[in-house]
Amino acid sequence: MLPRQHRLTRPEEYRQVLRGRGPQRRRAGNDLLVVHAAFASADHSPTRPPRVGFVVSKAVGGSVVRNRVVRRLRALIAERLADVPAGTDLVIRALPAAAQATSAELGASLDRLLATVLPAGVR
Repeated sequence: MLPRQHRLTRPEEYRQVLRGRGPQRRRAGNDLLVVHAAFASADHSPTRPPRVGFVVSKAVGGSVVRNRVVRRLRALIAERLADVPAGTDLVIRALPAAAQATSAELGASLDRLLATVLPAGVR
């Protein structure tokens, strides 16, 4: 479990990351995952720790499979959280192929996507 300060908890927080547009928003995806990122602007506190949320739909599988995917992703992002800039919100959306992927495949996919969405020089 991620500490509370590192979690997106309210629906409006997810909406801001997923539906927002502009230079403070980025998105990258592949066959396993889609990572949405929203960066703190000048009027928001960039000293806030990074926060992460997960979206795993029923298309991925039943509840057991979905929860397994979320647990794997949560453990993978916890290892990489120190590399995410302060004030950044991430939403990681699992696609149906993530159900059959190993943790190593999910980790490699997550690393590639984070390198794409995070500002240059961070990762």
